[in-house]
Amino acid sequence: MIDQATARFIRRIIVGLLLGGLVMLGYTVVQPFIIPVAWAMIIAYASWPLYSLLRQSIKLRPTLSALLMTLLVTTAFILPTLWVISLLRDEVGIAYTHFNSRIAEGPPKLPEYIRTLPWLGSWLDGLITQSIGDPAAFQDKISTWLQEGSNQMVTVLGDVGRNAAKVGFALITLFFMFRDGEHILTQVHKVLFRFLGARIDNYLAAVGEMTIAVVWGLILTALAQGFVAGLGYWWLDLSAPMLLGAITALVSMIPFGAPFAWGSIAIFLLIDGQYFSGIILLLWGALAVSSVDNLVRPMVISSATQIPFLLVMFGVLGGLAAFGLVGLFMGPVILAVLMAIWQEWLEESDLESATDSSQQDESPK
Repeated sequence: MIDQATARFIRRIIVGLLLGGLVMLGYTVVQPFIIPVAWAMIIAYASWPLYSLLRQSIKLRPTLSALLMTLLVTTAFILPTLWVISLLRDEVGIAYTHFNSRIAEGPPKLPEYIRTLPWLGSWLDGLITQSIGDPAAFQDKISTWLQEGSNQMVTVLGDVGRNAAKVGFALITLFFMFRDGEHILTQVHKVLFRFLGARIDNYLAAVGEMTIAVVWGLILTALAQGFVAGLGYWWLDLSAPMLLGAITALVSMIPFGAPFAWGSIAIFLLIDGQYFSGIILLLWGALAVSSVDNLVRPMVISSATQIPFLLVMFGVLGGLAAFGLVGLFMGPVILAVLMAIWQEWLEESDLESATDSSQQDESPK
């Protein structure tokens, strides 16, 4: 005979195993949709004040308000993307033509100050000398690069199709997030409250503040840096300034990534012998473009969340490496929750220390 305590323990183990198995099966089912759902949640939360204003102003039913807001968000993303693509189409052709003309002129000659650099100068000079000494090998290498580029383009086109489906799922999820977001948040709060108690309010507040701060901080900083860098490219009369500005904006989503964009272009200009343009671009990037990163990003993110910018940077870079593009926003949010837990434990520790100290003072001598 098994006593009641043992029987209850066995039942709990069986229930736990069944629940764990169901959770694993559920994760297997929804795993392809986790990233679109995460994007929908981030966009919905960041744009929720606008949705609330829209719903209050037009006084439509929740379903119609959610549909209208989803259409507005879709338009805000798709129309600028189509406009940028139409502008970039011509500039990509210009850049391709310029690249072919430079290839036809043969390998470039390094300036004297580049050739005299230790290790790097001799290596680059040897590489170019080898290319000049064997033009056929140089042309074969270029053809190989172009072939690899075309293969990568096919892969990218396939990824675009898959990503288009993910965007569709994200938009569908976004509609339901707008329509039922308050109800879903209430249910999540009730469930987490059973496990964490009243402290869940601090954790959810940390998630919300960090989500809004990171979304607007990254986007505004990237757009500002791309615009300022594009002005420099246009003023220096570089080929395809719009394309170069768009690339700079994309790279600027990563902290301290913009210097790799304008710095590479400046180095190319210096190697090409365009010393004035190269030096001006280096100064413009260091003084103007980097100033945007140093001012806007910490001001929007760190000041809004009271979290050190170094921790935000680790969250952005680590999230990008772990989760891909959506990790730019998920990484800082995860670290923000950990920071909230850390601060809460410190406060509880200080409170316990103060209580113990007061009890010792009140104890009879």
